Amino acid sequence: MGGPPLARMLIMSGHSKWATTKHQKAIKDSRRAKSFAKLIKNIEVAAKLGGADLSGNPTLVDAIQKAKKTSVPNSNIDSAVKRGSGQLGVAVDYQTIMYEGYAAGGVALLIECLTDNKNRAAADVRTVMTRNGGTMGDPGSVAYNFSRKGVVSVTKTDGVTEDDILVAVLDAGAEEVNDRGAGFEIITEPHDMVAARTALQDAGIEYDSADVEFVPGVTIEVDAETARKIYRLIDALDDNDDVQNVYGNFDVPADVQAELDDEE
Repeated sequence: MGGPPLARMLIMSGHSKWATTKHQKAIKDSRRAKSFAKLIKNIEVAAKLGGADLSGNPTLVDAIQKAKKTSVPNSNIDSAVKRGSGQLGVAVDYQTIMYEGYAAGGVALLIECLTDNKNRAAADVRTVMTRNGGTMGDPGSVAYNFSRKGVVSVTKTDGVTEDDILVAVLDAGAEEVNDRGAGFEIITEPHDMVAARTALQDAGIEYDSADVEFVPGVTIEVDAETARKIYRLIDALDDNDDVQNVYGNFDVPADVQAELDDEE
């Protein structure tokens, strides 16, 4: 059969590893492209709603910063600002639509779409949910548990402590500061988010992102198997071009997350 079994096994293993690596790279490249497209869409909408002047449009500032941190080329960002603000004569017409549903373990999901085709988005979200163990909910079935909040994220670095962040944002409308392992999360009312991120900058603390998000009031702690199912569903939703954000009320304990990280 052309060599001892061990030799054949090693050859097959090597080919399998190469094929897997190539497949993983293709997935990574695809997700990177989708991420770029969603970030560009956010910039277009921010520019349309608030204009191209950064000094008067903090939402656009944050959208551009997030795009730059994800390595979106400056030329793409500039074009998105011009498209959104109408400088290129191309109308940007996206609708924000929220869908509600459930993942494994009864975890509630809010699925935020930004789309130019409501019917397509609804059909696609329903299909993804059905195929990946989720179920759709009626309007209002889970939204009551979520509140719009400003969320400012800061990556942990040497020399910046939780106390430093608390001191910086205490008088800027911050409601709480949470330790999220790799970073800190500052929660504010939506209208206080800009003041909080400005306070961080004034204190010499760099922030990663500042967004208005839907934060759950009550969370459900999940085990490893349930977390795997939830992550698979969220990944599948995130692969859809119309889906901008997915919010859930699940809490993954640190030891469970460490177990999942070791599997990657």
